[in-house]
Amino acid sequence: MDEFDVIVVGGGSGGSAVAGRLAEAGKSVCLLEAGPRNNTMLVKTPGFMPFLRQSSNYRYETVPQKGLNGRTGYQPRGRGLGGSSAINAMIYIRGHRWDYDHWAELGCSGWTYDDVLPYFKRAESNEQGADEFHGGDGPLHVSDQHWPNQGSRDFVEAATQLQWPHNRDFNGARQEGFGLYQVTQKDGERWSAARAYVEPKRGSRNLDVRIGVTVQKIEIDDGRVTGVTYSVGGKRRTVRARGGVVLSAGAFNSPQVLMLSGIGPGAHLAEHGITVKRDCAAVGSDLQDHIDYVSSWQTESTGFIGDSLAGTVRMAKAIIEHRRKRTGIMTTPYAEAGGFWTVMDDAPAPDVQWHFVPAMLEDHGRTKVKGHGFSLHACVLRPESRGTVRLASRNAADAPVIDPNFLADDRDMAVLRKGVRLSHRIAGAPALAQYAPKDRYPVDLEDDAALDHLIRDRADTVYHPVGTCRMGGDADSVVDPQLKVRGIDGLWVADASIMPRLVGGNTNAPSIMIGERCADFVNTALA
Repeated sequence: MDEFDVIVVGGGSGGSAVAGRLAEAGKSVCLLEAGPRNNTMLVKTPGFMPFLRQSSNYRYETVPQKGLNGRTGYQPRGRGLGGSSAINAMIYIRGHRWDYDHWAELGCSGWTYDDVLPYFKRAESNEQGADEFHGGDGPLHVSDQHWPNQGSRDFVEAATQLQWPHNRDFNGARQEGFGLYQVTQKDGERWSAARAYVEPKRGSRNLDVRIGVTVQKIEIDDGRVTGVTYSVGGKRRTVRARGGVVLSAGAFNSPQVLMLSGIGPGAHLAEHGITVKRDCAAVGSDLQDHIDYVSSWQTESTGFIGDSLAGTVRMAKAIIEHRRKRTGIMTTPYAEAGGFWTVMDDAPAPDVQWHFVPAMLEDHGRTKVKGHGFSLHACVLRPESRGTVRLASRNAADAPVIDPNFLADDRDMAVLRKGVRLSHRIAGAPALAQYAPKDRYPVDLEDDAALDHLIRDRADTVYHPVGTCRMGGDADSVVDPQLKVRGIDGLWVADASIMPRLVGGNTNAPSIMIGERCADFVNTALA
């Protein structure tokens, strides 16, 4: 079958949700995904997350960043069903109420917190049960951590010793405070968006899942989408769409596919010999990402996760335990605890998020560090810096040119500087000081210039790019508030790229919510 009601491009967090919901509603759906099924033990076991750097990861890199002392940044992105929900730290965070209310103020009518909360709840099956803020019977399983490292509990205690509140639910009545994160897991296994929405429909007559394909372009005839052309095994094939196409390829690949299809900045498309179907400067622009600095301390305590004989033996035993019972420390998301706090007087909501890792982290976990210790991320939740995604060539297999333009705006450095200083205050509180932690990157914290230089030497993404197909009420936006691409009939975008502003928190749960909403929009349009 090569004709469907809807074709969904990309099986990540948003794409899985929209494909699953549309199939559930009776639409015939073709889901196109570049990567594998991601149904392996490596993906399902949370503690194997640092090793998901090959077939399930695009491993993108940025152009050299002026704001990072000329360094090239690393941008891992999920490849395969589940997308980044198959390789991430599984942290379930929605963002702050203010974020969504602000979207509405920017012209995204129908996207206030009260508008989106029902979709978060519809998606969620929280092991704590349903209440005012949570769903209890959705496809996405959300659980507490049952085997966190003692160091993660001590981190939370350290924050409370500094008189910051303990928060047991960052997605409830308030976001402020510190605590253990809830995670997208079920019975000790990773619960990706694909496991939530796609795998339950596998084998059904109206969902055709095609993996290992490279989408070349969306076919557009006289202003209307007619299908999608993809390649597999060196051959090209076109599938037809009776109702439309939903693009869910993520903040880097969605603008890439649009540009390859003739939708984007006209002059840039012309440079690559692409016929312009809609000249839209916003495609690939407005890239926003959470710039993040990881402070790191070494300890003599082998209770933290680490590279030593004792640590290796413990992890080997943990792997056996997890295979047998799905319990123990291999259920770790690594970023086990964290918190939200406001560091700038004019911030409308918490402007820094922390992620505590009971291990020493270096270069996104790609560099091994001998010994034991802990790390503390601090990230800028609402960065002012804006970057771009552009085509490297007309070849769909080539990585796009990614320029987050990190720390180009001095306001971002001001926030991050305060966040890093608070990280050190927390590490110095009694609950963590008991481990006699040794700072691996000592610096005079009171010296702005020295601290800024260290930050620019070591900061990078915490994996939350958005904004490159931004939603808006204005004619220049890429999609309207129903996620329909302006100027093209039968085309929607459903992933983090549509966010007009980055939310104050991790982006996986919001991406799934966006997919849920898009399914409703498409169903309504095709009714």
